[in-house]
Amino acid sequence: MLLSDLLSIKYPIIQGSMAGISRAPLVSAVSEAGGLGVLTTVGLTAETLRSQLAAVRAATTKPFGVNLMLQQTNIADLIPVLRGEPVPVVFTGAGNPASFMPDLLAVGTKVIPVIPNVKIAVKMMNLGATAVVAEGMESGGHIGTETTLSLVPQVVAAIPIPVIAAGGIATSAGINAAFALGACGVQAGTAFLVAEETPISPKYKQLVIDATDTSTVVTGQGANRVRSLKTPLTTELLTTTDETTFTQLATGSLDRAIAGDVDHGSFMLGKLRVRSTEFYPPAKLSQTFGAASQNRYNGRMIKYEGVRLT
Repeated sequence: MLLSDLLSIKYPIIQGSMAGISRAPLVSAVSEAGGLGVLTTVGLTAETLRSQLAAVRAATTKPFGVNLMLQQTNIADLIPVLRGEPVPVVFTGAGNPASFMPDLLAVGTKVIPVIPNVKIAVKMMNLGATAVVAEGMESGGHIGTETTLSLVPQVVAAIPIPVIAAGGIATSAGINAAFALGACGVQAGTAFLVAEETPISPKYKQLVIDATDTSTVVTGQGANRVRSLKTPLTTELLTTTDETTFTQLATGSLDRAIAGDVDHGSFMLGKLRVRSTEFYPPAKLSQTFGAASQNRYNGRMIKYEGVRLT
């Protein structure tokens, strides 16, 4: 099944949720342009989540999603909101959604966990997941240890439900590669950092545009592995051996990056080159992503009329 059919969207593209960044203006613009915008819940209370949902619905009638990062301490407060005001899709990551997945499925919400390996993909399928996002370590932010090229086909071979590819994808060629690996569509985050509606400092956006294939680094271990731009902060994080010092340096670093603090911010972005020279509206990004993308899927040729980020 194609992602566009599964989620009732025009293009097989999900705007990956970005903690503290993907708010209502970006989400609604991506969905309105034909992709699937995804709202972050990081930093939201139950009341502010309701406000964000209302803002998205006021701006578009098209499908959108909500992401639950399960390391958040207030997930139990957010679930009743999503049960009472069901959204088309909920994405989960960094934890086990078993305790609330049946409740969301019962109100008609599709649940799509983001997974880092085959074992967890099988576990999520057995819990009743609608699909999974197989996210390679080329992604920005919190990452696993497997590459997209290796992970996606192994997950496709292991489970019968749809698999969405993520990690290092920012061009129509990347979408074609994902289809060749057996994915039904893609999730992209870094490419949307340069969108006009993305609420980050222009300095952050320019750093994304200027980044090359060797501009990022991975800090932390285990569940705290994070890919971000090389900065004075990441140098400190890589050299410190004291856990308390590491935590003090990392705490609040994303907020500082959003504000444009190059010395003390954690500028999360994937291991890829966004071949843009300007800040784009999501409509142009989404349409460019889809345009000229051709792929043979289950023996038939699919052509997407939209974007190209080259």
